[in-house]
Amino acid sequence: MTTFKSDLMHVLSERGFIHQCSDPEGLDALARQGTVVTYVGYDCTGPSLHVGHLLSIMMLRWLQKTGHKPITLMGGGTTRVGDPSGKDETRKLLSYDEIDANKQSLRAVFSRFLDFGDGPGDATMIDNAEWLAPLNYIDFLRDVGRHFSVNRMLAMDSVKLRLEREHELSFLEFNYMILQAYDFVELSRRYGCVLQMGGSDQWGNIVNGIELGRRMDRPQLYALTCPLITTSSGAKMGKTAQGAVWLKADMRSPYEYWQFWRNTEDGDVGRFLKLFTELPLDEIDRLANLAGAEINEAKKMLATEATALLHGRAAAEEAAEAARRTFEEGAIAEALPTVAIPAAELEAGLAVTALVVKAGLAASNGEVRRAVANNAISVNDVRVSDPAQVFSAANLMADGVLKLSFGKKKHVLVRPG
Repeated sequence: MTTFKSDLMHVLSERGFIHQCSDPEGLDALARQGTVVTYVGYDCTGPSLHVGHLLSIMMLRWLQKTGHKPITLMGGGTTRVGDPSGKDETRKLLSYDEIDANKQSLRAVFSRFLDFGDGPGDATMIDNAEWLAPLNYIDFLRDVGRHFSVNRMLAMDSVKLRLEREHELSFLEFNYMILQAYDFVELSRRYGCVLQMGGSDQWGNIVNGIELGRRMDRPQLYALTCPLITTSSGAKMGKTAQGAVWLKADMRSPYEYWQFWRNTEDGDVGRFLKLFTELPLDEIDRLANLAGAEINEAKKMLATEATALLHGRAAAEEAAEAARRTFEEGAIAEALPTVAIPAAELEAGLAVTALVVKAGLAASNGEVRRAVANNAISVNDVRVSDPAQVFSAANLMADGVLKLSFGKKKHVLVRPG
């Protein structure tokens, strides 16, 4: 491991954030001299980011904590095009109003991790529509497009994979890498930005920006990527049976978010504590070396610390207490996620298979039947042995809810709606 002298590179390195860097020694020296203005780009394709974005957000957080300035670049312009990286299909194009609404929603997520303001080290949110929207296309092709080789663009993984799979790649998407490179140049011109960070799948696009800057007489620009995170079992980080792990409470409750981290595989605990919490490294080493059942205490610590960063300390501790009461005392905790099912359907009664699927604990009736056969389904803390068993409003507990459990860790309260 390279020994870095700047706080920025030292912290990112020792916590495991650095996968690739265009000039590690040069960036380290620059970070010691003064403020490094840095950006990460995010498209406005939805109202929330998910756990897959969390690594780059944590990089920006540490960057700010070590005295540098983060920019969250919102793709108000590029969202109108669509990034083909890692995609097999063309994205649905969004209206301007939809993009603007998503952009405002995403700012609330960033504000949980970054301090925004007008100071030299405060985070800034910038929209690339600022320079992309008014572009004169012919002038842009002449001034910027001439610096790009079509041969090289066709060799880029994001393009090559789509072509190899014979999936359509629109000319609009093909231009995305030019626009992203141009973003870097414009941020350098307008805001003094010299570093772009992102996931390792963005390496080629970021390097394009460095090369375009050199050809357009910009100062030295730098690239730094973090690894794409997979779990010890090889699964993609943040993917669950219920879908993406969103970073907004109205899309995934603090309790469900806490449970996501609590369910971390044993082999990932130490790595995730370094990446997704701010606990000191000596404490992380102690937790990661716990053996046997004691590793669960480290997982609870990971869950609470990660949830506190996003939702606040009070919500994290409430989620931890709700989990303790639910698992250790069998109590009904108000912090458990709640699902409303039409009162008429509950009055008529639903087979447990339909009930569990409607509550979002399983994807299909077949999955529920298999779980029942394995004694993994409970209603009101009582095991269900017959997948055809019907539950209705008559089974509501005193709190007016049904408590559904899938295994020991997935619980939902069902209320008539």
